Amino acid sequence: MGRVYNFSAGPAVLPEEVLKEAAEEMLDYKGTGMSVMEMSHRSKAYDNIIKEAEQDLRDLMNIPDNYKVLFLQGGASQQFAMIPMNLMKNGVADYIVTGQWAKKAYQEAQKYGKANKIATSEDKTFSYIPDCSDLPISEDADYVYICENNTIYGTKFRTLPNTKGKTLVADVSSCFLSEPVDVTKYGVIYGGVQKNIGPAGVVIVIIREDLIPEKPPVENTPTMLTYKIHADANSLYNTPPAYGIYICGKVFKWIKKMGGLEAMKAHNEKKAKILYDFLDQSKLFKGTVNPADRSLMNVPFVTGNADLDAKFVKEAKEAGFENLKGHRTVGGMRASIYNAMPIEGVEKLVEFMKKFEEENS
Repeated sequence: MGRVYNFSAGPAVLPEEVLKEAAEEMLDYKGTGMSVMEMSHRSKAYDNIIKEAEQDLRDLMNIPDNYKVLFLQGGASQQFAMIPMNLMKNGVADYIVTGQWAKKAYQEAQKYGKANKIATSEDKTFSYIPDCSDLPISEDADYVYICENNTIYGTKFRTLPNTKGKTLVADVSSCFLSEPVDVTKYGVIYGGVQKNIGPAGVVIVIIREDLIPEKPPVENTPTMLTYKIHADANSLYNTPPAYGIYICGKVFKWIKKMGGLEAMKAHNEKKAKILYDFLDQSKLFKGTVNPADRSLMNVPFVTGNADLDAKFVKEAKEAGFENLKGHRTVGGMRASIYNAMPIEGVEKLVEFMKKFEEENS
């Protein structure tokens, strides 16, 4: 069969161009006679791959020289522990809980110090971003933590919280490279790559050098969970997720070719507008998020009838629209429209939704 329109929240759609390039190089990468999958991470060929990937990411995000870029394993969830282990010098951190992943990070941090929940949107099933202009920031907080885009609930911080001078740490897994970002506003930006950048298995951590401790403040922090170890070894302390990083590097080049992050933002806003405009006038489908806090990446919606939702997901799949079922904690539907989703995919989805609405109203 041909390619489907894949609306999965992650692992997610990748640029076809990148997949084709990787396929062509699968058996012989640039005359080495081997696949990147088979290559030593200590080889000259692989050293070029990882260094070029880092430089392209730095170019795209304008990452200042005083920030380290780390390609690590364990996914975003491992950072829930790694961040407090390395950053909790005073043993205190403030968390803004706007979804399941921020909640899990907050719960994990409680194992290593005092984690304070200073704002949350749990009261309305995480359907909005709370006002973060004047929060009760702890005087001795080592950092303030957010999940910037909430994959499950479809919300996004449009304005970063006022941290009152404290370090901001952000999980950007599902909005990574979707729009320009001022890296200097953060102490740490990190994200799993399996939504906008590459295959599952890689997490990228961008961390300001002065935040990397010589020795983690949490006693007995494992070597593999120590930022300094990875920073000093340029992400090559142990065998990295080599093939995943190689694909990330190709995606960075694809984004550059597409015009960089300004062009990505325009592309993503256009796609999201098509879907949100339809939801706002539909008599059958309804978006579940406060309009001011809507994500460009993840669009949850419902009919209000669980049986009808299930029928829609089934018929959509038959029509070539995959992975539209909402997260089990929310139900309904969710369309994840990351960078690599073409505008045509969203247009065709809306066409299908209109037809379904006519047939089921």
